[in-house]
Amino acid sequence: MDGTGFASRTEEQAHSRPPRGPVLAAAALSWAAFAALVRFWPDLDDSVAYGNLLALASLAIALPPAAGFLFAWRLPALRRLGPWLVALPIGLGVWELATAKLMWLPRPFFAPPQALLEVYIEDWPKLLDSLVHSLELLGCGYALGAASGFVTGVAIGWSRAVGYWVHPVIRLIGPLPPVAWLPLMFFVMPSSWAAAVCLIALASSFPVAILTWSGVSSVDRSYYDIARTLGANQRFLVLKVAIPAALPHVFVGLFMGLSSSFIVLIVAEMMGVKSGLGWYLQWSQGWGAYANMYAALLVMALVFSGLITLLFRLRGRFLAWQKGLVEW
Repeated sequence: MDGTGFASRTEEQAHSRPPRGPVLAAAALSWAAFAALVRFWPDLDDSVAYGNLLALASLAIALPPAAGFLFAWRLPALRRLGPWLVALPIGLGVWELATAKLMWLPRPFFAPPQALLEVYIEDWPKLLDSLVHSLELLGCGYALGAASGFVTGVAIGWSRAVGYWVHPVIRLIGPLPPVAWLPLMFFVMPSSWAAAVCLIALASSFPVAILTWSGVSSVDRSYYDIARTLGANQRFLVLKVAIPAALPHVFVGLFMGLSSSFIVLIVAEMMGVKSGLGWYLQWSQGWGAYANMYAALLVMALVFSGLITLLFRLRGRFLAWQKGLVEW
């Protein structure tokens, strides 16, 4: 049997394997046990609501792994997420015991899981409005910073004259923390929103410019020589040779700039913006609504992780030959 036949047979056997039954059974039992804990163990804190709804949601989550175990469903997602489906209800159960059931952690600084559910049900208009404003602010600032950083990096890497004048400026200003410009931005810009956009643009432009410059400068000169031999002009060399070859470095800069933008976004919204996730965090802390604060932190974690995932998808589209080397 040749290597190809053996590999295909091994792949068929892997796809024909049944789901990991004990793991799925443990997942279903764990979620059911968490639902019973929430529903039947009395809360020491009477102000906690939506316990029954949380128990019903836990039972709903227990249904897919239970059905996968009973009917031997061949679902790759269940096999892959099986250990997490066991660990999550255990972690939630410890959280529930330490807060609502036994109050080992002091209130109101530590809220139980159903308190976060209450925030999402009752305060979702304000939380959604804050999320929309944050995404709008982040999108404008990051797009401006990424575009300006990309153009600057290509210009420095391609032209020695531009590098002579711009490189010292980047070396002097680039390492400064973007939040250090906060007082000046609020004084110069016409509104706090414009100041926040400029701060986010500063945070994202520096890594994009540096990595783009590095990518353009590191392109093998033989590529240019071959293109010139075939009659390529300067524009073709930049657009069709330098930039495509520098894309791996460009995406590293985009990832670094996006991470910096998240930090500056929250700081800027805490300082002067009237709506946004950073503003929501500060408002929650000011009113002692720590459940709202934790709910906002969870939304931020999911949204920011989703944005990085989208950037990875974009990277995989432009750099298909590097797909699978780095996973998120």
